[in-house]
Amino acid sequence: MNSMRCQEIPLPSGGVLDLSGPPLVMGIVNCNGDSFYPPSRALGEAAVERALALAGEGAAIIDMGAESSRPGAEYIPAGEEAQRLLPVIEGLRKRSGVPVSVDTRKAEVARLALDSGADIINDISGFQDDPLMAGLCAERGAAVVLMHKQGVPRTMQDAPLYTDAAAEVYSWLAGAARRAEDAGIRRDSIILDPGIGFGKRTADNAAVLFHLAEMCRGDYPVLVGLSRKSFIRELAGKPGRESGGGSGEGDILAGTLAALAFCVMKGASILRVHDVRETVSLVRVLDGLMKGQQADGMVSTA
Repeated sequence: MNSMRCQEIPLPSGGVLDLSGPPLVMGIVNCNGDSFYPPSRALGEAAVERALALAGEGAAIIDMGAESSRPGAEYIPAGEEAQRLLPVIEGLRKRSGVPVSVDTRKAEVARLALDSGADIINDISGFQDDPLMAGLCAERGAAVVLMHKQGVPRTMQDAPLYTDAAAEVYSWLAGAARRAEDAGIRRDSIILDPGIGFGKRTADNAAVLFHLAEMCRGDYPVLVGLSRKSFIRELAGKPGRESGGGSGEGDILAGTLAALAFCVMKGASILRVHDVRETVSLVRVLDGLMKGQQADGMVSTA
């Protein structure tokens, strides 16, 4: 880990994200009806209950999004996005202080979300889609996640092309971080996300993850969001779109956990996932093994 990297990310509420220990788990709540994994979808009070359940399972952050970014998804108006999102943030804030991340690429939605109690703006465009986003986040002291994607969700998987996926993604993210700092965002408020599955083929995703340690040794903490994505099925030899249950459910969960374990070993700081309980267990076990610890009541013979 880079010794220059801050171990605490300040939040607008006055709290912090503590990154000095094992990776934090970010639980996903999709406030829409078309995100690719159906169990993650919930609206209104059901979304608040899902967020509370994920926090109870050990999620250190709840990530809410009202606009699907699955391959083929369409852009929705800011008003519609805010209408789905704001009651959920406000409802959660009445019952929990868990940090809230909002997955949006629109400054208008981000402003309203921050007004409602959000702490982090998770922009899948890395501030490229809305020129007002960076200035807003700087003004409000929001923590930010800057993600790499090639293209737009509607067409991003049609024909993605890289010469060296890892080098190109990491170079782009370094530039995005510099632009964020130039806009007035504090260095210790920036998190980078390589955007697994966003305009990337299976080989591109694998290459980016293989070189993840190089990115994790840099100046910014790294978030990885690969939960249940199609490249995992392909690596497991079971291609096909995730349906949310039935045949292959165990394969996609096991594959996801294997990929997450790989990311933990490479140094990821935050894991964005659908399956919080299982991921928290994975992180705790890996952390114990990496520290050479034994289970309670057992004496090490090392």
